[in-house]
Amino acid sequence: MGRLLRLPMQRRAGAQLPTPPRAVIVSASVGAGHDAVAQELAERLEEAGVVVDRHDFLDVLPGPAGRILVGSYHRMLERAPWSWKLLYGSLDNRRGMSMQASLFTFLAGRRMKALLPDDTAIVVSTYPLASQVLGRLRRSGKVEQRVHTYLTDFSVHALWTSSEIDAHLAIHQVPAAQARAAGCAGVQVIAPVVDRRFTPVTPRLRRAARARLGLPQDARLALLVGGSWGAGEIERTVGDIEAADPGITCVVVCGRNETLRERLLAAGVRHAYGWVDDMPSLMHASDVLVQNAGGMTVLEAVAAGLPVLTYRSIPGHGLTNAAALDEAGVARWVRNQGELAEALDQAVRSGGAADDAQVVALPGVDVVDLLLDSADLGHLTTRAARAHAEHTAVVEHLAEQATAPMEYVR
Repeated sequence: MGRLLRLPMQRRAGAQLPTPPRAVIVSASVGAGHDAVAQELAERLEEAGVVVDRHDFLDVLPGPAGRILVGSYHRMLERAPWSWKLLYGSLDNRRGMSMQASLFTFLAGRRMKALLPDDTAIVVSTYPLASQVLGRLRRSGKVEQRVHTYLTDFSVHALWTSSEIDAHLAIHQVPAAQARAAGCAGVQVIAPVVDRRFTPVTPRLRRAARARLGLPQDARLALLVGGSWGAGEIERTVGDIEAADPGITCVVVCGRNETLRERLLAAGVRHAYGWVDDMPSLMHASDVLVQNAGGMTVLEAVAAGLPVLTYRSIPGHGLTNAAALDEAGVARWVRNQGELAEALDQAVRSGGAADDAQVVALPGVDVVDLLLDSADLGHLTTRAARAHAEHTAVVEHLAEQATAPMEYVR
């Protein structure tokens, strides 16, 4: 006699499980910062019980338009930085912003609307051109859901601003003030969303990270970054640091710029990395971060308790971010080589994985709670908080115990 198959109660009763709410996040693979925010935000919303759809704005554009857009931007930064500075400045006004919004809404508006199913409860953009398109669709009534723009930069260019966007989420009071001055609606200061592996450094964590990466335990390490493209005057920065303080060892992350990495290795830089999946370990191992763009890496360093200096900024957003970070007291802007030795010494002494280290905090509203409340999903906030606390505790424990590069834990 065969076994009786017992169906789940809800199936036998004809009932259905409640449909989870949906969030749509639109980012862009321009550099890595926009996607990093989208990825972390998606994971935290999923922990709260939300179904998340992620889309790349470059894929929404027709044909090869997305590849052409990002390729042009990359070539400007790599071959003619002055041209990016000119373009960035020319678009930082209402007329330039409006022209860009009209163009990209024409190119991507219909496909963008198709990315928002009827059950979508939360819409977030982490890329300015996607925000412009969503704002135009909101104004015309083609998008009914509230739309949020997550301002990933510390400075707010006109392309980030839209009076049709319901909420602009700023990662500090400085960009929040800029957004309000530009006429943005619903400006709120949020705590930055950063990968939870970037835990505050401790002496034990620093020793473990240096051992794991084969870095000298007794050296003073300056971590140099130029974003995912290894952009900017990285080689000149290495030379300037070595001249300013011969006792500092440079650790350079070149991103996907293998040509830069090969040149640095040939020039005698022992610790030159390409694309790095374990940036938390590199930050835990280092004494100071020297950067030139003011992107996501700065926020990760702040979360890890690593002092930050801005030096030889890339044009355009690199310069405006440098000024905003300096104003906020988050990252000192070293404007010339003459200031470098003193700035490095002060930064190394102020950090150092000590109990009395000067750690910068970036307080703000929890962005997941804010998004859930805006969609009348406040009942999920307790679940989100519990999942976040449990996840953070696991990551911190693994960071302390690890002897090999850490993998991200879900």
